[in-house]
Amino acid sequence: MIFKPTYVFDKVKDIEPEFLKTRGIKALLLDLDNTLTTHNNPIPPQDSLDWIEKMKNAGIEMMIVSNNCAERVIPFAEKLGLPFTERGLKPLPRGYSQAMKKLDLKKNQVAAVGDQIFTDVLGANLKGIRSFFVFPIEPETSLPFRFKRMCEKPFLPKKLTR
Repeated sequence: MIFKPTYVFDKVKDIEPEFLKTRGIKALLLDLDNTLTTHNNPIPPQDSLDWIEKMKNAGIEMMIVSNNCAERVIPFAEKLGLPFTERGLKPLPRGYSQAMKKLDLKKNQVAAVGDQIFTDVLGANLKGIRSFFVFPIEPETSLPFRFKRMCEKPFLPKKLTR
C-alpha cells in the first residue's frame, strides 16, 4: 500500500546503525520538523544531536530533505553538520531524487525518515525507497496540521517495528 511505511519507530533515536547495516542501508534522508526537532524550532534537541553523532560514527550518511525554505533548513543543517535539500516538494520524489544524486547512492541503499504519512512515507514509496515512519515529537496546534493528522489516522501504524 502506498501509505504504508516499510518500518515504524517511536522516535528517530530508536533507529540503530546495526538495523540499517543488516538491511544494506548506507544513508538516511531525514525530515526536519517533528522528526529531528519540534515544528519550526531552530535548536536541535540533545537526543537528536547524540543520535546523529552515533550514526556518523557508524558510517551512516545522512541528508535533510525538507519541504521548508532555505531560511529554515540552512541554520538547522549547519548546526547538525548535515547536507540538505530544501523545498523538496514531498510527496513528489524530487527532493529524494536530488538527495540520492548528491549522495551518489542507489534506491536500495537509502531510506527516508519522517513523521508524516502523506508527505514523507508517500514520497519515499513513490520514489521506490524504504520509508521509516517515526511518531511526531509533539502534536501540532495549527488547524491545517490538525486536519492533516486527522486524515492520516486511518493509515497510522498500530505497532512498532524493532
